[in-house]
Amino acid sequence: MSEVIETPVGTPSHDPAELDPEVCERRSLRLRRRLERLIGIAATEGNSLLPLRNGDQIFGAMLKAIREAEHTVDMMTFVYWRGDIAKDFAEALAERARAGVRVRLMLDGFGSRLIEKGQLDMMDEAGVTVAWFRKPLYLSPLKQNHRCHRKVLITDESIAFTGGVGIAEEWCGDARNEHEWRDTHVQVRGPAVDGLAAAFAQNWAECQDELFDERDRFVASDHHGDAVVQVVRGSSSFGWQDMQTLMRVVLESAEERLRLTTAYFAPDDYFTGLLCAAARRGVEVEILLPGPHTDKRVCQLAGQRHYEELTACGVKIYQYQPTMMHAKVLTIDRVAALIGSTNFNRRSLEHDEEVMLAVMDRDFTDALDAHFDEDREKSVLIERGRWKRRDALQRVREAAVVPIRRYL
Repeated sequence: MSEVIETPVGTPSHDPAELDPEVCERRSLRLRRRLERLIGIAATEGNSLLPLRNGDQIFGAMLKAIREAEHTVDMMTFVYWRGDIAKDFAEALAERARAGVRVRLMLDGFGSRLIEKGQLDMMDEAGVTVAWFRKPLYLSPLKQNHRCHRKVLITDESIAFTGGVGIAEEWCGDARNEHEWRDTHVQVRGPAVDGLAAAFAQNWAECQDELFDERDRFVASDHHGDAVVQVVRGSSSFGWQDMQTLMRVVLESAEERLRLTTAYFAPDDYFTGLLCAAARRGVEVEILLPGPHTDKRVCQLAGQRHYEELTACGVKIYQYQPTMMHAKVLTIDRVAALIGSTNFNRRSLEHDEEVMLAVMDRDFTDALDAHFDEDREKSVLIERGRWKRRDALQRVREAAVVPIRRYL
């Protein structure tokens, strides 16, 4: 694995002098206060964030944090499958447990069902506490559809990670071919770590009786940078969710540019309308999606049903060509960004446990915009006229998934 570079990845997508500092400050403050007031979660100051691009950087940083932990390791993930990387994580967690570190691992009962039993046995013997979130065989039909899609790692209450990556060989490498997925994670230091710890604790409390023990130090969070971060948790229940509010506020607040990268794009008509409304008021709206390499073709079809309407409004849609695009990133007006586990589909916004960081920081946003620029160069633009003339078979396929679109 390549060494993690402790500087923003990529070349800046614009000259910093292009934006008036007063305009930046106004945009950031307005978005922060809207999110705080409408979601009811205070943003924290004094955070540092390091964007991590693709498996080589992401896994290297996460394993380093685990191996250096001295007190606690808390980790939750949706996907934990087979492969050398799964073994690497199991061995690192087991080694820390044998060294006396309190190690807790929570796996989604559906998404991690393919984990090798030998790895579970090794971690159990070492003293790792493994909990399963809603195993399908033991659930009522009402809960079967509500999964824990959060990806969170916290070590020593001071370093945290979140983003789109699962623990499986598909994410290894550097997106060099179709076998190495493209994804983005983020390393967090500062007060925002508490918000990610709370996301872990919320789901852990459902699975285990013991929420904390004497090894939890509850230390005060030091300031590590200048980023303002709000941690937003999405949980499955009836009615409007915080994750939907987060997306709605961001889409309605954009003034100049909105860039969305998502693995699974299957919005309802309401959120499609918000994207169109942003484009109609002059916002440059760009959406980057998987292309020929997708692991969920049915979800892709559900999203393609909206292409004609979106492109007619001026939204630019790109399909990434080299491999599966699995990142979940949104940047707003070059001053703020969303990053985490949430896709732009009904499953993420309505059904699953998710977590997102709303980051008000120009440098961090600039790094993510640079990623977008590079990824767009490897993508194909969906042309408005050509998509409108798509063949009848494609239209039939799109229509066929309409009855199940709320589960995608």
